Amino acid sequence: MGSAAAFFATRHGQWALVALSGLLAALLSHLLTPVAMRVARQYGLVDRPDGKLKRQVEPVPYLGGAAVYLAFVVALGCTYSFSREVLALLLAGTMVVLLGLVDDIGAISPRAKFLGQGLAALVLIKAGIAIDIVWLPTALDLFLSLVWLVGIMNAVNLIDIMDGLAVGVSLVAALVLLAVALVNGNHEIAVLTATLAGSLAGFVRYNFQPARVYLGDTGSLFIGLNLGALAMIGRYTEHHNVGVLVPLVILGVPIFDTLFVMYIRYRRGVSVFLGSPDHVALRLRRWRLSVRQTVIVSYATSALLGVAGVAVMLLDLRGALGVLGAVAAVGLLFAGWLKKIDMGL
Repeated sequence: MGSAAAFFATRHGQWALVALSGLLAALLSHLLTPVAMRVARQYGLVDRPDGKLKRQVEPVPYLGGAAVYLAFVVALGCTYSFSREVLALLLAGTMVVLLGLVDDIGAISPRAKFLGQGLAALVLIKAGIAIDIVWLPTALDLFLSLVWLVGIMNAVNLIDIMDGLAVGVSLVAALVLLAVALVNGNHEIAVLTATLAGSLAGFVRYNFQPARVYLGDTGSLFIGLNLGALAMIGRYTEHHNVGVLVPLVILGVPIFDTLFVMYIRYRRGVSVFLGSPDHVALRLRRWRLSVRQTVIVSYATSALLGVAGVAVMLLDLRGALGVLGAVAAVGLLFAGWLKKIDMGL
């Protein structure tokens, strides 16, 4: 035991621990997902088709998110010693899992949902997991942290509208954040992102079309909280201050979809809290892509944005501004094209 502990204390041992945690999480997620599916069916926790937004052939069990959550927690418990920050992340994650479970069993009001998300975000902020931009007042840093965490939770939740979409996009983003942690030599963030990525990797085959299980709010809120927190505390400004925008680029797919949906619904005079076929993925389906093609395009876009985000972090200021300008220009052109697609509303 002493020699093993000594090995994992070395640099090579630390990165071996990153790989071990990720692989264990993937295995646990793969094994726990069928169990979650059986429990969901047994207690009637299924998503039933309604012929409108829910067009699956037959009822699909929820609780996939519970398998992702348990895989994440157990894998960390087996491989990593818990710091104050990690314990706060697990506590906040448990809070949003319970919040999502209540919403999956019986819908709660948007106000109550936002309140629960805000409380979970405050747990992280209290533990020191927050945005830290040196030229901003501390109060503004804390406010931005709250907005960011709640925003990313809801952004991931909003793109969970197609088989494999939210899980795969989140997996790609987690892998990019893992790469950033490895580049920066940040062991703690690397372990956490590897564990999250492993939990998603073990689940994605069950959720890819045709989905045999859904994340539910239980999973999408938990994933969004972790992605938001891990992206928020990474180091991006070694070369220039523009690096603070890197998390926006890495998580560009869910952020773009959220902003686009909010804009379209505002223009139509529809509440942003009501479901409607305004999402990017649904517009691509309406255009001509199949479900699988839409999801794969979303994965590829997330990967490209991840590469762009890492480039912004590593390039000099001029190069970073060029990449950000190109991403913004393409995003605006894409939004303009999407808006022209007739959704038959």
